[in-house]
Amino acid sequence: QVQLQESGPGLVKPSQTLSLTCTVSGGSIATNGYYWGWIRQPPGKGLEWMGALDYSGGTSYSPSLKSRTSISRDTSKNQFTLHLSSVTPEDTGVYYCIGGPEVEWGQGSQVTVSS
Repeated sequence: QVQLQESGPGLVKPSQTLSLTCTVSGGSIATNGYYWGWIRQPPGKGLEWMGALDYSGGTSYSPSLKSRTSISRDTSKNQFTLHLSSVTPEDTGVYYCIGGPEVEWGQGSQVTVSS
Protein backbone atom coordinates (compact mmCIF):
# COMPACT_ATOMS: atom_id res chain seq x y z
CA GLN A 1 0.00 0.00 0.00
CA VAL A 2 1.31 3.41 -0.96
CA GLN A 3 1.88 5.81 1.92
CA LEU A 4 2.60 9.53 1.70
CA GLN A 5 4.17 11.87 4.24
CA GLU A 6 4.45 15.64 3.97
CA SER A 7 7.36 17.58 5.43
CA GLY A 8 8.29 21.23 5.50
CA PRO A 9 8.18 24.42 7.54
CA GLY A 10 5.16 25.13 9.65
CA LEU A 11 5.71 28.88 9.52
CA VAL A 12 6.57 30.98 6.49
CA LYS A 13 6.93 34.75 6.22
CA PRO A 14 4.89 36.73 3.69
CA SER A 15 6.52 37.09 0.26
CA GLN A 16 8.69 34.01 0.80
CA THR A 17 8.47 30.74 -1.10
CA LEU A 18 6.87 27.78 0.61
CA SER A 19 8.35 24.39 -0.19
CA LEU A 20 6.71 21.19 0.98
CA THR A 21 8.02 17.72 0.22
CA CYS A 22 6.01 14.54 -0.04
CA THR A 23 7.89 11.31 0.59
CA VAL A 24 6.26 8.25 -0.91
CA SER A 25 6.71 4.67 0.29
CA GLY A 26 5.24 1.43 -0.96
CA GLY A 27 5.40 2.46 -4.59
CA SER A 28 7.48 4.44 -7.05
CA ILE A 29 6.39 7.90 -8.17
CA ALA A 30 7.65 6.96 -11.63
CA THR A 31 5.38 3.93 -11.99
CA ASN A 32 3.49 4.08 -15.25
CA GLY A 33 -0.04 5.35 -14.67
CA TYR A 34 0.50 6.80 -11.22
CA TYR A 35 -0.42 10.40 -10.55
CA TRP A 36 0.45 12.63 -7.62
CA GLY A 37 -0.72 16.01 -6.41
CA TRP A 38 -1.24 18.66 -3.81
CA ILE A 39 -4.45 19.84 -2.18
CA ARG A 40 -4.87 22.44 0.53
CA GLN A 41 -7.56 23.53 2.92
CA PRO A 42 -7.57 27.08 4.32
CA PRO A 43 -9.13 27.44 7.77
CA GLY A 44 -12.90 27.35 7.58
CA LYS A 45 -12.90 26.68 3.83
CA GLY A 46 -13.14 23.75 1.50
CA LEU A 47 -10.46 21.73 -0.24
CA GLU A 48 -8.56 23.37 -3.08
CA TRP A 49 -6.67 21.40 -5.72
CA MET A 50 -3.31 23.02 -6.41
CA GLY A 51 -1.53 20.89 -8.97
CA ALA A 52 -0.53 17.45 -10.15
CA LEU A 53 2.50 15.48 -11.28
CA ASP A 54 2.35 12.44 -13.50
CA TYR A 55 4.61 9.40 -13.61
CA SER A 56 6.72 10.88 -16.42
CA GLY A 57 7.26 14.19 -14.66
CA GLY A 58 4.57 16.13 -16.44
CA THR A 59 2.75 18.77 -14.41
CA SER A 60 -0.52 20.64 -14.37
CA TYR A 61 -1.66 23.44 -12.10
CA SER A 62 -4.76 25.19 -10.89
CA PRO A 63 -5.32 28.26 -13.10
CA SER A 64 -5.72 30.44 -10.03
CA LEU A 65 -2.34 29.37 -8.63
CA LYS A 66 -0.40 28.62 -11.80
CA SER A 67 1.69 31.78 -11.72
CA ARG A 68 2.98 30.98 -8.23
CA THR A 69 3.10 27.16 -8.19
CA SER A 70 5.48 24.52 -9.38
CA ILE A 71 5.93 20.84 -8.57
CA SER A 72 9.26 19.09 -8.89
CA ARG A 73 10.32 15.52 -8.21
CA ASP A 74 13.35 13.52 -7.12
CA THR A 75 12.90 9.95 -8.29
CA SER A 76 16.07 8.82 -6.48
CA LYS A 77 14.41 9.76 -3.18
CA ASN A 78 10.88 8.93 -4.33
CA GLN A 79 9.77 12.44 -3.40
CA PHE A 80 7.90 15.29 -5.01
CA THR A 81 7.93 18.88 -3.85
CA LEU A 82 5.47 21.75 -3.99
CA HIS A 83 6.86 25.25 -4.40
CA LEU A 84 4.49 28.18 -3.80
CA SER A 85 6.03 31.61 -4.24
CA SER A 86 5.08 35.04 -2.93
CA VAL A 87 2.97 33.62 -0.12
CA THR A 88 0.47 35.74 1.79
CA PRO A 89 -1.57 35.01 4.93
CA GLU A 90 -4.31 33.73 2.57
CA ASP A 91 -2.03 30.77 1.83
CA THR A 92 -2.35 29.60 5.44
CA GLY A 93 -3.90 26.17 5.76
CA VAL A 94 -3.36 22.44 5.84
CA TYR A 95 -1.52 21.07 2.82
CA TYR A 96 -2.00 17.47 1.70
CA CYS A 97 -0.11 15.41 -0.83
CA ILE A 98 -2.08 12.69 -2.55
CA GLY A 99 -1.50 9.99 -5.11
CA GLY A 100 -0.92 6.38 -5.95
CA PRO A 101 -3.18 3.75 -7.49
CA GLU A 102 -5.95 4.27 -4.93
CA VAL A 103 -5.33 7.98 -4.35
CA GLU A 104 -3.92 7.82 -0.87
CA TRP A 105 -3.57 10.98 1.25
CA GLY A 106 -0.80 12.14 3.48
CA GLN A 107 -1.71 13.16 7.00
CA GLY A 108 -1.47 16.85 6.14
CA SER A 109 0.96 19.60 7.04
CA GLN A 110 -0.15 22.81 8.74
CA VAL A 111 1.37 25.90 7.17
CA THR A 112 0.96 29.37 8.63
CA VAL A 113 2.01 32.47 6.75
CA SER A 114 2.80 35.24 9.19
CA SER A 115 5.48 37.76 9.92
